[in-house]
Amino acid sequence: MDYRKSAEQVIEKIGGRENIVSAAHCATRLRLVVADNNIIKKEDIEEIDGVKGCFIASGQLQVIFGTGTVDKVYDEFIQLAGISVASASEVKQQAAAKANIFMRLIRTLGDVFVPIIPAIVACGLIMGLTEALTFMNNNGFIAINTNGYVFQIISLLSSAAFTFLPILIGFSATRTFGGNPYLGAVLAMFLIHTNLQNAYTAATEGYAQSFSIFGLYDVHMVGYQGHVIPIVIASLILANIEKRLHKVVPEIIDLFVTPLVSLVVTASLFLHS
Repeated sequence: MDYRKSAEQVIEKIGGRENIVSAAHCATRLRLVVADNNIIKKEDIEEIDGVKGCFIASGQLQVIFGTGTVDKVYDEFIQLAGISVASASEVKQQAAAKANIFMRLIRTLGDVFVPIIPAIVACGLIMGLTEALTFMNNNGFIAINTNGYVFQIISLLSSAAFTFLPILIGFSATRTFGGNPYLGAVLAMFLIHTNLQNAYTAATEGYAQSFSIFGLYDVHMVGYQGHVIPIVIASLILANIEKRLHKVVPEIIDLFVTPLVSLVVTASLFLHS
């Protein structure tokens, strides 16, 4: 197989060098982001020597060459195209930037919540197991000590991810939005702090603690226990404040000033009014 010729033909069939935005590869596929997908000749690309398939997904043109072959074709491709080597994540970001606002929103939410799924699934399965064991014990099918050490440990573990879900989301969302994920976790801890009244008691019993800012603005000390969307929005604001401060705060005090101001400002904005 002539790797250079195959690379030349791919460039030709996607509209030439001027239509290439970036290129990377994974284990089997050449991953391309192009300026105009409408001029791509997919059927012709599939006829190129070595190509095993071609499709567009997530804003990328993916040309399948197979393990080993794709590395050699990619080396020739970037030389012929006159572009620099890009990582798969960089190509993914460039492809995402081309998508419409709805698709970008879906992708962003996926980046936030997908990493959390294993923790939720694991705790959910454990919770199902403990509920099943409790049911069978209460109805005489089995005899176990539900007050014992082992059962109590498992029971606590089953609800851990759900009780502190905002912390997981704060960490993941802030990282997705380009901020420090540990600041996101701290912000989430603040929003579900045990000293803050929860929304249910606030609605049924009234506000337990409030204070006024210069008599103009009343702030109620109510947390966001059990909420998801507020922490995502708070993480977005936190990350943007942090990134802006990194640009203007002198480096010598950046380590101290930026986290402090980012957290205080965001936390103040998200207390219930």
